[in-house]
Amino acid sequence: MMTRKTILVVDDEPRSRNGIKKTIERAAIDRFEVITAENATEAISKIDRQKVHILITDIRMPEITGLELLKQLKQKAQDPVVIIISAYSEFEYAHQALELGVINYLLKPISKEKLMEAVEKALSIEEQIERSGVMNKIIDEKWMHTREEVHYNRAIREALDYIESYFPNELTLKQVAEEVHLNASYLSGLFKDELDMTFSEYLTRRRIQEAKRLLLTTDLTVTEIAEKIGYQTSKYFIKIFKQYENNTPHAYRKQNESDS
Repeated sequence: MMTRKTILVVDDEPRSRNGIKKTIERAAIDRFEVITAENATEAISKIDRQKVHILITDIRMPEITGLELLKQLKQKAQDPVVIIISAYSEFEYAHQALELGVINYLLKPISKEKLMEAVEKALSIEEQIERSGVMNKIIDEKWMHTREEVHYNRAIREALDYIESYFPNELTLKQVAEEVHLNASYLSGLFKDELDMTFSEYLTRRRIQEAKRLLLTTDLTVTEIAEKIGYQTSKYFIKIFKQYENNTPHAYRKQNESDS
């Protein structure tokens, strides 16, 4: 089941705040959890308590303005995708908003169409950021380097493509060698010469990278993940994972979820 994204609407005018909330809820049934705050202080308190994916905030509010709210969130390393709303089309506000990473600047009164266009754009950007964050956590630099190299022997390129397609299955050097029409010992030598790692290490690194992706993006159990990446027992998978990550799969998931 897909996790619903949380949108926080911050506006000191109750009619505007509740109107935006209702518009989003009607237009995107069950896709978002829409929460509200009447000022920046309440907004910061809510963001401290739960993950907010998209922030929609008025620019002019008493005590702490929308721009000040954004500056405080940046200092706290909170990074929702931001849409600014305002009854004023003053250039200076828009300019400062853009400098603070705002992706849309909407003028009141806001049409339903403009609001939902801005929300969809914000959602797309938030998902890109999320994917990028996951990639940064799961990336194996040594494995990635092998995929970026373009000057490999043709047989090695074919072997890597074959592994990419079939690494979730049981896979042996002999099988891959047969697929690229080489004997196993010769292909083994090519792996060491061109990739600076053995066939077994390459296959393991690819599987571990996929395991990390599944740990961070799904609710699959460790046993289910082990099966999905080509290991017959979770015990052996945990042992291999620990060798490469200095952590168990369960601890890795917990640590990176808390970092997020």
